Amino acid sequence: MSDQVELPLKTKLARANRRRQLVAASLVAPAFVFLVVAFLVPLASILFYAVENTDVAKYMPRTSEAIAEWDGESTPGEHVFEALFHDLKDGYEAKTIARAATSLNHQISGFRSLVMGTARRTGRIDGPPYRAAILATRPDWANVDIWIAFQRAAVPITPRYVLAAVDMERSADGAVSWVEEDRQVYIDYLERTIWISLVVTVACFVIAFPMAYLMAMGSDKLRRILFILVLLPFWTSLLVRTAAWVILLQKNGVVNDALIWTGLTDEPMQLIFNRFGVYVAMVHVLLPFMILPMYSVMRTIPRDHLRASASLGARPGATFFQVYLPQTLPGVGAGCLLVWVLAIGFYITPALVGGGGDQMLSFLIAEFTLKTANWHMAAALALLLLAMVAVIYPLMARLTGANRLDVGR
Repeated sequence: MSDQVELPLKTKLARANRRRQLVAASLVAPAFVFLVVAFLVPLASILFYAVENTDVAKYMPRTSEAIAEWDGESTPGEHVFEALFHDLKDGYEAKTIARAATSLNHQISGFRSLVMGTARRTGRIDGPPYRAAILATRPDWANVDIWIAFQRAAVPITPRYVLAAVDMERSADGAVSWVEEDRQVYIDYLERTIWISLVVTVACFVIAFPMAYLMAMGSDKLRRILFILVLLPFWTSLLVRTAAWVILLQKNGVVNDALIWTGLTDEPMQLIFNRFGVYVAMVHVLLPFMILPMYSVMRTIPRDHLRASASLGARPGATFFQVYLPQTLPGVGAGCLLVWVLAIGFYITPALVGGGGDQMLSFLIAEFTLKTANWHMAAALALLLLAMVAVIYPLMARLTGANRLDVGR
């Protein structure tokens, strides 16, 4: 009798539990869809474009198939040039050959002009032999390096762009090596990005720690004043804040006038369009992102811990470094991670207040995206930034406990 009564009750409880789960899922669904559309899809596209190489195989399919079996020793035979002729002729008529030519130009500079110039002359070639006719039109097609580059470009997946992002390349025999020193560009940008981000993070920590400490340990009136000062930059556009520093730091600006008036310098100093200007502007923009995580942890640290340490005979310095500071590490780690991750992707501030030698990887990504339309290199450099975050985040979180922001509760 009891089983007959309990069975419907269990069924009702299970149904009620399923309804709660459906309601919870329906509430989470919009955020999940937004996460997929705004984050995961762009991230997947970056990973894809960094290794994707389908333009040549798509717009020059005959040549791509014919060159796949080429031994790489000498100029290809008649069947490859016949395939090349038909691809160039059809692509020129369909106005799609430029896509393949642009992709090939990423392999060897000048390849695009070679492809487009030959394509325009395909109407003058009546028939076979195609090899002799094309070589008579553009002798550069006899260069074996041209065909090696074509063979690599015809592969749908390639590590070339990822290797190029760190100034490396793959030779004809498949070996990976560094490019010549005079061609190394991206490593300099990478080192500069890491260094600028590191200096900005350290500067933000030095300024933010005492301010967060005052906010957490000070009176309510002082806390409100400091909160206004911290949150005020969020109410102003990033572009406006950066432009304001251009006005303040210029040779006739307020800062130089103050330095001359106080006698610290006799003539205006170059404070803008250099590394110093980049540091100042970036620290100003990113400082709140360091203060708020620190404050959120410091305010939860019981003051009884400090009083207990003092009652046991510990000096103020020992109390701070052995009792208080270790409990702030999750906030310090979270703030440093947040500032560093934001700093490595900065573009507007270095572009406006920095010089030519102060630009970061984001500058190159913008150049490849907006000017040269080289989406593959832009994606490879973005992947490099993503890899830096993927390496640093778990390491920093493990060392400081940045993933545990409930310390002291």
